[in-house]
Amino acid sequence: MNLLKNILTQLEEWWLNSAYLDVRMPTQLNFNVGGPTPFLEHYWPPKEGTQVERGAIAVWHIFNFWNLLRRERYIVDKVGETPLDMNQFRMLFSTCKVPGITRDSITSYFRTEREGDCPSHVVVMCRGRIFTFNAVHDGHILTPPEIHRQLAYIQKRCHTESNGPGVSALTTEERTRWAKIREYLINLDPKNVSVLETIQRSLFVISLDDASPEDYCMITLLTLTGDPTIRWGDKSYNFLIFSNGTFGTNCDHSPFDGIVLIGMNEYVDWKVMENEGLWKGSHKIRDIPWPEELVFTVDLKVLDDIRLAKEQYQKQASDLQLINYAFTSFGKKLVKELKLHPDTLVQLALQLAYYKLHRRPGCCYETATTRMFYHGRTETMRSCTIEAVEWCQAMLDPAVTPHKRQQLMLKAFERHNKLMSENQNGKGFDRHLLGLQILAKEQGLPVPELYTDPAFTRSGGGGNFVLSTSLLGYTNVQGAAVPMVHNGYGVFYRIRNDRIVVVCTAWKSCPETDAEKLLQTVFQNFYAMAQLMGRAQL
Repeated sequence: MNLLKNILTQLEEWWLNSAYLDVRMPTQLNFNVGGPTPFLEHYWPPKEGTQVERGAIAVWHIFNFWNLLRRERYIVDKVGETPLDMNQFRMLFSTCKVPGITRDSITSYFRTEREGDCPSHVVVMCRGRIFTFNAVHDGHILTPPEIHRQLAYIQKRCHTESNGPGVSALTTEERTRWAKIREYLINLDPKNVSVLETIQRSLFVISLDDASPEDYCMITLLTLTGDPTIRWGDKSYNFLIFSNGTFGTNCDHSPFDGIVLIGMNEYVDWKVMENEGLWKGSHKIRDIPWPEELVFTVDLKVLDDIRLAKEQYQKQASDLQLINYAFTSFGKKLVKELKLHPDTLVQLALQLAYYKLHRRPGCCYETATTRMFYHGRTETMRSCTIEAVEWCQAMLDPAVTPHKRQQLMLKAFERHNKLMSENQNGKGFDRHLLGLQILAKEQGLPVPELYTDPAFTRSGGGGNFVLSTSLLGYTNVQGAAVPMVHNGYGVFYRIRNDRIVVVCTAWKSCPETDAEKLLQTVFQNFYAMAQLMGRAQL
């Protein structure tokens, strides 16, 4: 058992380094995940002038979630009766990635009450300036009126005084360049070390954003491509509060997977609904310290570095195409009535859409959780199976009968479901292949021919999947990420009883891809698949 644990620990380190920490390209836009919160669906539709009022209530609920984790009172996730590994939840708060010359590192200061002291301050960014205040006073979490006072103070100062230099834009830079600039900042003034550590140790970053997005599509786009001077790209959690009282998140993906953010957002959403979007407690404000401004010492070189960072970030951000559509003709309820798996339906519809648009199979990564195992994160579920391709070909062949198409579709469903189960139960092979590749490199052995075979890359090997996809569960929580490759798509989706909501990203500069066309084709495929199962009225 100890040997197996050691092997898993080694593979965990190899995978984390290879997938995230060794990456040198800018990670805030290329690897971070973002998304809207679902609060606007009920008590908090967009409304100007509500930024601080709603933000204070939402932040209070987030503080309470942090407190649940601190006291180890958060309910353990389960699949059936099987408990899942909860280690990733430790990385949501007081966690930050630190850039390195050749490899980044992750620092986490979170501790449970049994383990000892834990940071309890947050960082607030607004108009290029940075502030901090404590979430706890005299042993008790600040109330919404107290949080409101702190946020209103920061908002007023930033709206009546000059903008700050926007040092956080440097976190959007290429990783080695950011590491060198960071070292320059530290050498420029020892006080800069203290500011950096305060940000790194903070529970999370609160971003007071001047933008006023009106719908899910615009909110989602801004969470990925919004103002880089008011979010710290290396933080595990940036909570974005927009001017019109809508919300979003931007998170460094390396410490945890989407399920952690989904869990917290569902908790906050439930609490907002439970309290009808209001604070129903005392409005008394204790004698708490005012927020403290964190000021970096900068010079002309740093200011120029900030300018260059913003330019490269905005150039790439403007290239991102993001489409967020809801298919409302049916959802999980009808798909289950058809005796089909909802997630597999979406995956096969994506395969068929890609085949129709590009006239070739689309190698696909789908997230398969391995949290049934110690420190489990993900395995690669490869949705582009032989069975899926045969079905796609049949759907484009007018000579194939509807009955034959149905048979091939059901065969593709069965294969996908079997592979997903195997991946979740530790029988996948992508992480295994990664371990063998790194082991050969560390031992100075020749790289096995498999890894240099063009078919390995064309099938997605080395992170070259043209379809990068993830099911966000049967929830109200949406998210998004950019494609893995320039000529690919990023597809995140959630499935509800009455609808399937999909976010698709692509790069405008790629002439081969079009996120809107792909989604329109996917939705057409939903109808076709239901009709194959005898639901012609759709």
